Amino acid sequence: MALQASPFPNGFVAGVHAVGWAFILPCFWFLDRLIAVCKSTTLERTQRLEQECYLHPLKVFFGSIIFFILFLATAPLAFLGFLLWAPLQACRRPFYYHRETPSSPEKEIHRGFELVGRASFSFATANLCLLPDSLARFNNLGHTQLRASAIGQRIVQGVCRPHIRIFVDSPSSCGTLSPSNSILPTVNSATYGATDRQPQPPGRSGHRSAPRALLSQGLRQQDDVPWEVSSLFPADIDILCLEEVFDKRAARKLTDVLKPVFGHILYDIGAYACQPPCRCTSFKFFNSGLFLASRFPVLEAQYHCFTNSRGEDALAAKGLLSAKVLIGQNQKGKRVVGYFNCTHLHAPEGEGEIRCEQLNMVTKWIGDFQAANSLPDEDVVFDVLCGDFNFDNCSPDDTLEQNHCLFEEYRDPCRAGPGKEKPWVIGTLLEQPTLYEDDINTPENLQRTLESDELRQQYISPPVPAMGTPLVYPEAGQPWIGRRIDYILYRENSIAKRCRTEIEEVTFITQLAGLTDHIPVGLRLNVSMDSESADD
Repeated sequence: MALQASPFPNGFVAGVHAVGWAFILPCFWFLDRLIAVCKSTTLERTQRLEQECYLHPLKVFFGSIIFFILFLATAPLAFLGFLLWAPLQACRRPFYYHRETPSSPEKEIHRGFELVGRASFSFATANLCLLPDSLARFNNLGHTQLRASAIGQRIVQGVCRPHIRIFVDSPSSCGTLSPSNSILPTVNSATYGATDRQPQPPGRSGHRSAPRALLSQGLRQQDDVPWEVSSLFPADIDILCLEEVFDKRAARKLTDVLKPVFGHILYDIGAYACQPPCRCTSFKFFNSGLFLASRFPVLEAQYHCFTNSRGEDALAAKGLLSAKVLIGQNQKGKRVVGYFNCTHLHAPEGEGEIRCEQLNMVTKWIGDFQAANSLPDEDVVFDVLCGDFNFDNCSPDDTLEQNHCLFEEYRDPCRAGPGKEKPWVIGTLLEQPTLYEDDINTPENLQRTLESDELRQQYISPPVPAMGTPLVYPEAGQPWIGRRIDYILYRENSIAKRCRTEIEEVTFITQLAGLTDHIPVGLRLNVSMDSESADD
């Protein structure tokens, strides 16, 4: 049964909900602007050095007064809207589903298994900090709506570039050469690059992967894992998971930009108001912030909200989204599917017990979802879990999470063991006060900085020490990595028999420099299936 677009059971309920939200929105917007006008980013403070010094205090003074008056004037209308909006959350399905009708059904399937019995799948995850503008500024990021449009455009620019490898037959050759990013239009991070131009989607290809030995220029191999720092998103990403897309308007902007490329999008994921419904145990002001974009049709999807959130994190409906996608069919005509799961765990430092409980929930919910939706006449070819876990594999403060049994089920390509990263790994959490400095404010500059061990220490967040214990990092002879809190994991014991998975590449992506405080991460898997597997 196909997913329905609206989260509401019928048009009448959806209409009442829209009216309630229309009453709330003006008051919410004026409050957002009231806070935003008083909170500047470091980029704005730098730009003001070129202006007359008295202009900004006047803007803050008069802006605060005007927005406060407007907030008070619209508050009664917002209260009426709240009385309409809040009760309807009890019957709301926890996501919107957008499906872009393809020009041909074949554009939504992967012909790899059908033709040659092997296929390449690419995944990416990124935390975007698309909060309401006032709250995003506390992370040194402003202009949420402009950033949402610019982020979508940059993602499409990277994903839609030609996936070309030029083979060089030379003794000094490093293998293959990648296409230059000079063929793409540049985006000015200071203005966030917002335009109205819509990208055109590329057609689906069949077996995309080149032989394993043929690696692109800049792609290094260590510990049997090919990896690179790239100024572009990998070409032909199949499934994209985004976190902290809390703002509804930003989610719709992202959907509009990404839908020509990703025909299946789940957004506004999560629950609002009292959760569980009709009980006042926890009130959710924000959704989960999760956003899923897939080239493949979504057959089933399920969302669960964490039940142990605390503090400011309890205001958002953080949880787990699990999806089952249709890949195509194999050489025997058997249906081929994949499972994709994304999450965003508890944020505050020093609260590892909460994150460990959430990892327990994640493990159980994934198992329940797959047990309920698996069919005997289909082959599962990937099982991926990704997201912002809010703990790393190097901080003494995160020891509990590092030793969780989840990592016995799912493989982390970047992990050498509990508390120990592989030497080539790069941290994914940037130091927020430095986001607009020259070394990291463009994709190319950030790429060069991440490839320098010395520069990386200035801009990647350092490990968190255990309470009362001085931090000694890194150990003698080890590289400086920093906090890697964005993960893409995959599991092999839950996929079809005689399926073999091989890592084609792990990518640390700098294309969103100046637009977010995280480094996106990509993973490309090559899955091959024995010809007899379709008979099982």
